[in-house]
Amino acid sequence: MNERYACVCVKEFPAQALLRLRPELRDRACVVMQGNPPLEQVCSLNNKARTLGLMRGMTKVEVETFPRVALLPRSTDEEAAAKAAILECAGVFSPRVEACGNESMFLCVIDIAGTDKLFGPADVLANNLLSHLRKLEIAACIAISSNFHAALAAAKGLTARKPVQVIPAGGHESDALAALPLSVLDMTPEQAETFTLWGIRTLGMLADLPEKELIARMGQPGMRLRRLARGEMPHLLEPVEPEFTLAERMELDSPIEALDALLFVANMMLEQLIVRANSRVLALASVTITLKLEGGATHARTVRPALPTNDRALWLKLLHLDLEAHPPQAAILAASLEAEPGNTSKVQLGLFSPQLPEASRLDVTLARIRAIVGEENVGRAVLKETHEMDAYSIEPFQLPSSKPATVSNSSSRSAVRRLRPAEEIFVTSNSQQPAAFVFRGTHYAVERAYGPWLSSGEWWKQSLWGCEQWDLIARAQDGAMLCCCVVRDVLRNQWQMAGLYD
Repeated sequence: MNERYACVCVKEFPAQALLRLRPELRDRACVVMQGNPPLEQVCSLNNKARTLGLMRGMTKVEVETFPRVALLPRSTDEEAAAKAAILECAGVFSPRVEACGNESMFLCVIDIAGTDKLFGPADVLANNLLSHLRKLEIAACIAISSNFHAALAAAKGLTARKPVQVIPAGGHESDALAALPLSVLDMTPEQAETFTLWGIRTLGMLADLPEKELIARMGQPGMRLRRLARGEMPHLLEPVEPEFTLAERMELDSPIEALDALLFVANMMLEQLIVRANSRVLALASVTITLKLEGGATHARTVRPALPTNDRALWLKLLHLDLEAHPPQAAILAASLEAEPGNTSKVQLGLFSPQLPEASRLDVTLARIRAIVGEENVGRAVLKETHEMDAYSIEPFQLPSSKPATVSNSSSRSAVRRLRPAEEIFVTSNSQQPAAFVFRGTHYAVERAYGPWLSSGEWWKQSLWGCEQWDLIARAQDGAMLCCCVVRDVLRNQWQMAGLYD
C-alpha cells in the first residue's frame, strides 16, 4: 500500500489554546506572556497583534506601549486540553497519529493510507478535517503528501488564505517544496547561518546543491537537510495512543465571585465538550465542575441527569441550579469541566403512542426541588434488606430498565392498604393471641387469627426493634367484617393497625 500522510499545523498554538475558550478576545490584539515578573516576554500572539507590529520576545513594558492589547499568561493546562482535543479530532480520520512540534507550533501527522473509500479523496478529507478543527475554534493548515517530512514542511509553509495543499502522489514533493523558505526545516542556527552565507534561501536551492560537495562541507547533517528539501527523507511513524477523556480547563484572567461570570466560562467549555462528544456519536452522561479557589482550596460538584444528552442549555441550567445550592466559599481562580461519555438516547414512539414528557424537564424539576428540600430528600424510595416495618432509604432517581416486568397470572392475590402512619389500637388478648380490639371507635371481635410472625433486629444499635405481626379476620357488632394486619411493638408492648386487606 502506498504511503499517504496528512499533516495538521497549528501555528501560534499557545495563543490559540487560550483564545478558543475566550470568544470575547478574538477581535482584539492578544499576546501570550511567558516568564517570571518582571522578565516576561511575548511567546505567542495572534494576527491582529502581529498587524500592530508586536513580535515574539518583546517585554511587558514594550507591549504596554501599544493600545488595547490583551496580555494573557501562558497556561500549560489549557494547552494540554487543546492538544488532546486536536488529537481526538485527528483520531476520527485514522488511528495512526504522531504528535510533534515545538513551543510555538503544534504539529500532528495522520497516516491516511487506504482511507479513500471511507473519507473520499485527499482534498475532501483535508477539508472535512479542517471543518472539524474549526468547530473546536482551532485555525490550522493541512498538507497531504506521500512523504512524512514533506507533509510537515508543506504544512508549515501554508497560510490562512490557503490552508490546504495536496501534493500529488508519484514523486512531486521536490517541485511542491521548492518555493518554501529554509525556516520550515528544523536546522541549527549554525546551519542556517551557513546557508545564508552561501545565498541559499529556499528548499529548491538547497535541493539543487550537489550531494557529494554538500556532505564534504557539512557532513551527514547536510545530506539529511538535502533529502528533506527534496521530500525523500524516510520516516517510521510512531503513533500515539491518547486516552479518550472529555475535559476542558480554563485559568481565569482575574478572580471572579459572581455566578453569572462563572456560567459564561462554563458555557464555552460545555460547547467544546459537546462538539468533541458529537464527533464520536456520544453524549454527556455526567459533568463534574472543579473550581480552584483563592487560598488553595477546591470546590467540585457533579451533575448527572436521568439520560445522557448533548443539550447545552440543559447542562448549563443544571450546573446553575447545583452551584446556587452549593456555592463556592471563595473567589474562583480556575475552572475545569470533566464529562463522562454515554450513549445517545433516542426513543422511537409508536404511531398511536402518547407523547412522553421530556427527560430534561424532569431533570430541571428535580434540581429545583433539591435546592429547596436538600439532596438527601429527593430520589426514589428503596426498601432496605430488613424485616423492619417501613424501613427504606432514598436513592438518586434513575430511569427503570426498558425490559418489561414479569407479572404473575395468579388470580388469588389480595390488595393491602397500608396505613401511614400506623394507627394505635386497644387489643384484648386471650391465650397470648388477640381476641378483640377497638379500631376507630368500633369494637371488633376476632374470629380468626394467623400468627404471630416475630422479627427483630439492630441489637447492636440504640434503635433496637422487635415486632410481632398478626393477620386477623374480625367482625363488628353490626356484622361488618374487617380483614386487617396488626403489629405489636414487643419492646413497648404497643399495638398498632398496620394495614387493611381488600
